Amino acid sequence: MADRYLHLTGTAPGRFLTRKLGLPQPARLRRWTLETPALTGPVLHLTAGQSAATQELSALLAATGLEVAARADRPAALVLDATAVDTAAGLAAVHAALHPVVRSLAPGGRVVVLGVRPSPDDHHQAAAQQALEGFVRSLGKEIGKGATVQLVRIAPGAVAAAGSTLRFLLSPRSAYISGQVIEVTDAAPDPVADWAAPLAGRTALVTGAARGIGASVASVLARDGARVICLDIPQAQEDLVRTADRLGATALPLDITADDAAERIAAAAPGGLDILVHNAGITRDRRLANMPAERWASVIDVNLDSVLRTTDALLKAGTVNRGGRIVATASIAGIAGNNGQTNYAASKAGIIGLVRSLAPRAAADHGVTVNAVAPGFIETKMTAAVPLFIREAGRRMNSLAQGGLPVDVAETTAWFAQPASAAVNGQVVRVCGQSLLGA
Repeated sequence: MADRYLHLTGTAPGRFLTRKLGLPQPARLRRWTLETPALTGPVLHLTAGQSAATQELSALLAATGLEVAARADRPAALVLDATAVDTAAGLAAVHAALHPVVRSLAPGGRVVVLGVRPSPDDHHQAAAQQALEGFVRSLGKEIGKGATVQLVRIAPGAVAAAGSTLRFLLSPRSAYISGQVIEVTDAAPDPVADWAAPLAGRTALVTGAARGIGASVASVLARDGARVICLDIPQAQEDLVRTADRLGATALPLDITADDAAERIAAAAPGGLDILVHNAGITRDRRLANMPAERWASVIDVNLDSVLRTTDALLKAGTVNRGGRIVATASIAGIAGNNGQTNYAASKAGIIGLVRSLAPRAAADHGVTVNAVAPGFIETKMTAAVPLFIREAGRRMNSLAQGGLPVDVAETTAWFAQPASAAVNGQVVRVCGQSLLGA
């Protein structure tokens, strides 16, 4: 559904009126297209303190294909290396690096701050590095003009492992992600032969792929070179086949809650799966006092229990290949809660618990990473049916003052799915424009 307010604020009279009334003025986001595959302009490489990673980081930024500079009039991105900040006094270097240049950032620009994990053994370092999180989240809420701000924590001596993450965050693919903290381990990235098709030779299965976010995920994975299997319930077979045919993919009509779901998935992927995307989900909204047991049970079964069962079975059977990627769909509702959605919020919070617990064991035992996307207000047929005033509130209650698109969730999923993202594990990334609700 078209966002008429966003269109209005893109006109001169609309900008004048909303400015006079003190209303939000969302900037039109520039997402990835064939014509605009990268940010336009240089990346400023800044440093706070005496970092040992300066040269390695410079080489890594240059490998993204972007121009890296020490100074520029209208930079497309600012990358601040704050890994060496380990005292409260050292935070002054963060201010000194960004204060003179943040106003010059181009509209739709990117700010990425690099830090390290707060140490449990050094409370001064922990205080300084945790301070970066509050700094990043606040800067994301004030920077405006469609710009975004992130914090990436890298493992000591493992700058190279952050390559796919920096490539993603410093691109139009991350347009609707802001205020996020992403931790990167020291796992060595698998090589990517062609960044135009980073998933070439890999097989992906997407549940709930007939329409909406699932169809968009399948489309982006196929665009990036994956062979895609689109799964959805038999009742959605017509839409499922249409989506699969459009992508040159395989349609698999299947209820993911079926007892034999894992066996049928394995049969559809005789060479195994390299990417497993759990996107299927339902809502059965009602306040708890008015919610019958069957409404509760159906949401938990589809959104959470089926994910647990099929993931366990596919990992045990070896259907998910070593070097594979599992991406589940959580929700901002599972983080902040939502009126009338106790069942849905419980199921999506459960996904977050699954990811955090399973990720280290899946990596150690199977060589598989496990991550989740947590969408906020995304423009779909479901949100189009929301009453007008609630829909408008959902759109504006984030730092970018607009709803996201299904492709924003899909681009994040594709980043998780890349071979080069081996060091990204156990992460829950909110695709919500930095929602003003939740942590």
